[in-house]
Amino acid sequence: MESLISLVNKIQRACTALGDHGEGSSLPTLWDSLPAIAVVGGQSSGKSSVLESVVGKDFLPRGAGIVTRRPLVLQLHRIDEGKEYAEFMHLPKKKFTDFAAVRKEISDETDRETGPSSKVISTVPIHLSIFSPNVVNLTLVDLPGLTKVAVDGQPESIVQDIENMVRSFIEKPNCIILAISPANQDLATSDAIKISREVDPKGDRTFGVLTKIDLMDQGTNAVDILEGRGYKLRYPWVGVVNRSQADINKSVDMIAARRRERDYFKSTPEYSHLTERMGSEYLGKMLSKHLEVVIKSRIPGLQSLITKTISELETELSRLGKPVAADAGGKLYMIMEICRAFDQTFKEHLDGTRSGGEKVNSVFDNQFPAAIKRLQFDKHLSMDNVRKLITEADGYQPHLIAPEQGYRRLIESCLVSIRGPAEAAVDAVHSILKDLIHKSIGETSELKQYPTLRVEVSGAAVDSLDRMRDESRKATLLLVDMESGYLTVEFFRKLPQDSEKGGNPTHSIFDRYNDAYLRRIGSNVLSYVNMVCAGLRNSIPKSIVYCQVREAKRSLLDIFFTELGQKEMSKLSKLLDEDPAVQQRRTSIAKRLELYRSAQTDIEAVAWSK
Repeated sequence: MESLISLVNKIQRACTALGDHGEGSSLPTLWDSLPAIAVVGGQSSGKSSVLESVVGKDFLPRGAGIVTRRPLVLQLHRIDEGKEYAEFMHLPKKKFTDFAAVRKEISDETDRETGPSSKVISTVPIHLSIFSPNVVNLTLVDLPGLTKVAVDGQPESIVQDIENMVRSFIEKPNCIILAISPANQDLATSDAIKISREVDPKGDRTFGVLTKIDLMDQGTNAVDILEGRGYKLRYPWVGVVNRSQADINKSVDMIAARRRERDYFKSTPEYSHLTERMGSEYLGKMLSKHLEVVIKSRIPGLQSLITKTISELETELSRLGKPVAADAGGKLYMIMEICRAFDQTFKEHLDGTRSGGEKVNSVFDNQFPAAIKRLQFDKHLSMDNVRKLITEADGYQPHLIAPEQGYRRLIESCLVSIRGPAEAAVDAVHSILKDLIHKSIGETSELKQYPTLRVEVSGAAVDSLDRMRDESRKATLLLVDMESGYLTVEFFRKLPQDSEKGGNPTHSIFDRYNDAYLRRIGSNVLSYVNMVCAGLRNSIPKSIVYCQVREAKRSLLDIFFTELGQKEMSKLSKLLDEDPAVQQRRTSIAKRLELYRSAQTDIEAVAWSK
């Protein structure tokens, strides 16, 4: 089973490759939650030499002033056998076996980001992995050296810029601080100790490294510091003896340098009792062991973070919807599925699962009856109008028994006015259905992805409603016209009986148009019209529901589906014109989700093996 540090290295590389910086997420990123060791020190404190000693390779750029101008995330991978090599994250397919070329690539990549011959810094890290049988599994972050003044060519803000960068790394609670201080300078002036104390006042996650012990003034030593009396940290100080500039110029071998370092501590009386915990080789092993302990302690928290993040990513991926199919059949199926989802939402509004359908019933219970009541048939049946229509209907031949033609004209003049409320009811239901279409469009999350399809579906649905409204208007007005075209016979058959109760129907022509007689005709007509209205109050809603509501539920998008099946691949693609930013976001989320699921599996395997 791979070591915990190798596992964390793998996750960190994956996070970096995906740019997992938590954009759009309220949760901490996985990268931020993984422990790492940040190397902090002032310029010329021996920071680069310590790193090279731990690695056992001469690979870092050197020179005067600020040489490290970008963070270097250095991941060390111990391999059982084989030739050692290095890989950069920005050159994933290239293996470097010449470490002089690694040094040059670090310089070139720094210049590519900050500009050639520039002395400015950048917070964008360089990621370097070294695979060797001579290293321990470890992740180190080399940061620019702290400085107190800006030199020629550097911006005035360089001092604060470097401090802010260093602080952004070491203030994270999961960061282990490797504070590098030269022994030949007063520890009270150490830049590394000063900034470490500010972010880690108790020293719980700070390791002190004392460099240049061999360069201290004669008669002085660093025993008090190394034994924790000069400045106490939770973990013991480690002293190292780096290669001198002369050794570097002569390209002294690292193995020889380590051997000479061990000999120095053994042969120096002041340090001989500390030999077992001194030197760069011990420093690397100690840091590797500590990092593994820290990772183990973080496993429960990592598992919790990963579980929460996976849930959040799955929700986000679901919100973004499925990716667009590549082939025509897949696109057609996808469009049909989206349309069915919209159609189902529309039906749910009508059936009462969602709100809105009750407005149709309100038209039939309130709006339509109220409109009929406002017709005021009594004005149509005023004494003057009844007399006028009766006499006109008689023509040159007065009616003999009952004024049948007069009745017809009076009834038709009343019933024709019902057309207005009937048409208004059709339009009112049409308006409600259109509103439900737009509401259902907005509630169909899949349509939000594709603006063109949303417009097409909306247009097709409204066109269908328009056709259904026209058919409904014809059917509804036909009901009214049928009542006008054929009067109920039983009504007229009752008229002679009624007239017998009120008097002799064979009175003279002059008596035939008296007010009482005309009033009786008006009353009979009103009774008939009210009877017809009562019937229409039941039949018109049935007609509207059948022609509009029921038909909308049954075949709202039938014509659209027919036309859809005849569209070419290019036209189907235009309907699924998803925003490229959404596509990119979905791809990014999917990759992050894959990363977190893989990390969850790996970490759970490690947790169960403990």
